[in-house]
Amino acid sequence: MLETVTEGQVSFCIGPAFYRVQSQVGRDLAVLAATVDRQRQGELRVLDAMTGCGVRPLRYQQEAGADWVWANEANPELQAVLSRNLAEGMRPDTYCITHQDANQLFFDCYQRRDFYDLVDVDSFGSPTPFISTALWVTKLGGLLYLTSTDGRATSGHAPDKSLQVYGAYARSHPAVHEQGLRLLIGRVAQQAAARGLQIQPVFSVFNGQVHRAMVRLLAHAAWDSSLYGFLAYCHSCGQFHTAGWRQLGRVQCSCGAEHPPVLSGPLWLGRLHDCPMLTAMAAQAERWGWVERRSLLQTMWAEAELPPYYYPLAELGRRGRMDIPPRDRLIQALCDRGYQATRTHLDAQAIKTTAPIATCIATARALA
Repeated sequence: MLETVTEGQVSFCIGPAFYRVQSQVGRDLAVLAATVDRQRQGELRVLDAMTGCGVRPLRYQQEAGADWVWANEANPELQAVLSRNLAEGMRPDTYCITHQDANQLFFDCYQRRDFYDLVDVDSFGSPTPFISTALWVTKLGGLLYLTSTDGRATSGHAPDKSLQVYGAYARSHPAVHEQGLRLLIGRVAQQAAARGLQIQPVFSVFNGQVHRAMVRLLAHAAWDSSLYGFLAYCHSCGQFHTAGWRQLGRVQCSCGAEHPPVLSGPLWLGRLHDCPMLTAMAAQAERWGWVERRSLLQTMWAEAELPPYYYPLAELGRRGRMDIPPRDRLIQALCDRGYQATRTHLDAQAIKTTAPIATCIATARALA
């Protein structure tokens, strides 16, 4: 007899499917975003391209109120458990199940002009092979939700692989968790721009080894190259800064180090989150009693306006050769000095701030 698992408001069997309980965070956030969007648009049609055991279709309908869900799973061996789960947990005539290659499915939908309010691509490794085709079936104004588990490439440990997959050279530095999200969003932004469209990040989340980013597909607007550039990191002093395309070949650090900063990119340099959307999602989380998700969304809201990098406390301690004070004391001290500073969901022992790293170290030393 198959074991029954409960997540959110739904119960289901896993069977032979891959199911990662730690990824519930990303599924919870998607349900919140889908709920808010359906309340605003009045309809929610979902295409789940790699559905596995069907937990996402179940939650999109039972919790977010999806009107129609297409559950696709390329592996036909999951047909029995998937059919059982959806038959027991979803309303008849509100879903369909197929076992196609995701790209083939996207092409078929596009040819029929069958567009979706939310396209969920929960892939393994890099989602790059599916990005351009997934854009074809996402409705204008709709949501595209992508997954990357390609941490070795995005963290700078396989820069040639990153170049091959994301069209960007990733270097190793202390803020690689955020770099993974920005490489992913940057790839989507570039692919959308090639079609004369643009994207707006709704939210981005790093949870363990998984990067997930939800973006909204929007109509054409002038290409803003300042949102798609490079992250510079100085190995001498530890300072980050952004670099635009016109600065290439002339990037230097203010510390005057002999060797220039290393560059990662191109990647997304804009906001990781849409603050009004986060506010609406947090309000919905509060109505449902999702205390932890509301707290997470508040942290994401606080970090949204800050620079595209963070400083781990351990890195500040190593460079300052000192014991680091508690994170929240350091954040408050930086704010007292007139800088913006906050914790980040990307690393529980790190801060995001507008203060230079030298100021962070000096402030921490004064508190020690």
